[in-house]
Amino acid sequence: MSEPTVISGSATMTFSRYDDVTAALADPALVPLPAAPVAPGGPAGVARLRAAVARFSSGEPHARRRALVLADLERLDPAALRVAAAGGFEPDVRLRVVRVLAAALGLADPEALARDIVTVARSYFADAPDDPEADAAVGRLLPAMSGTVCGPEGACDPERPHDPVGADGGEAVCGADEETAANRIGLLVQACDATAALVERVRRNGGGPVGALREDPRLREDPPVRVMRRLAARATEVGGAAVPAGTHVVLDVAAAQAQAPEGVLLTFGAPPRICPGRAHALAIAEGIVFGASDPADPELVGADSASPEAAAGQGLGKAELAALVPETVDRVLALAATWTAWDGQPIVNEDGRTYAPHKAVRRVTDHLVDHLAELDARLAGEPTEPDHWHASGVTTPADLAPFTAADLDEARSRLTRLAGIWSRRVAALPDATLDDSPGTGWSFRRIVCHVAGSGYYADSVGDLGRSAVAVAEAVETAEAVGRV
Repeated sequence: MSEPTVISGSATMTFSRYDDVTAALADPALVPLPAAPVAPGGPAGVARLRAAVARFSSGEPHARRRALVLADLERLDPAALRVAAAGGFEPDVRLRVVRVLAAALGLADPEALARDIVTVARSYFADAPDDPEADAAVGRLLPAMSGTVCGPEGACDPERPHDPVGADGGEAVCGADEETAANRIGLLVQACDATAALVERVRRNGGGPVGALREDPRLREDPPVRVMRRLAARATEVGGAAVPAGTHVVLDVAAAQAQAPEGVLLTFGAPPRICPGRAHALAIAEGIVFGASDPADPELVGADSASPEAAAGQGLGKAELAALVPETVDRVLALAATWTAWDGQPIVNEDGRTYAPHKAVRRVTDHLVDHLAELDARLAGEPTEPDHWHASGVTTPADLAPFTAADLDEARSRLTRLAGIWSRRVAALPDATLDDSPGTGWSFRRIVCHVAGSGYYADSVGDLGRSAVAVAEAVETAEAVGRV
């Protein structure tokens, strides 16, 4: 039986047990705190928006409005959202989330729309919103939401009026009433902060390649939504405790999550109000986390001397160290020789990151250049360049271009020369600087071992045309002819 916390004089009860929290979420007598009523025909603003969305509704209005949200979500492919999220770069995760969704929904000017959504989000959950900037943003968003780019008449949603606006440009717009538009805004607003919080929790607790987020134990230990609130529309009972009508009910999701069965994430709610966009939010978050996580970036490897990279290089002489980067380049070019067979589809590797042939070559090249510049600066006693690489966190249009035989030739010429520079530079280093290196950062020995791990990018694309034996033979041939 539950042991609710009753706060004297405030008509508030808190439940933290898993069984009680899920029972409360399923109880039709406990409803989300409703939005304040607004006068019909009043000015557009956050209050009017809140009064029209599923989030603050119950009963038949909630069912009707939720159906509008589901109709939009059904048009979106989570796998495509993940690729789109991995392929962008935006320091403000909220803007990135909204931009990806807006583009997938076919809305015009996703960049401007995302900025307005972020403005609305700051007062969306306020009981009595008073934010003129957010109200103005709603005024811009309502007409922006009421049309989505679609195909020829008959190819779009038959339930929505087809208005061939801009038909001379080959584009048409499906109209939408205000309630549909309002719930589209609600979908984007709720995705904005919630998905950003999901990303922030994973990054705060370690980030990097952890497997699919839906299997990530960190979402159980540190859920992005820690508390949910309900209002008792009529008297009811939770876990044997009487809940009078009018009581504000606080559900401690974080505490309940610790008791939840494996695979249950209360941060997405519970029946009958499970978040309809769960799969979409997870897909976008996975794209952002894994797209922005680069295994060749120092902060993801760890700077202690006991790391695998450091240990692997401890027993190597200078000649062996000097050969590491050329050996890696041999492997990269042997794989790249098969990439002219690439079918144009981005490749998601086993760590969940998205790559393509040109992107793999770019990352190998940039990684070699970046740390070569670091070595040079430190040897000269100068500060290193600040890190402004987008790295694997962006997939550019150039990354997705076809990989031709000419591209392979250019990659071979570029990487072979870089490998030679690395080999000669390492061979010329004074022995004492390998482990007691000038400047701030890793030892030069460790940097060489670290850069030699750049084959990860090529391995992520893999062999697209030959067997592993054939690739190994190609590596041996490249070594025998001096990587020409």
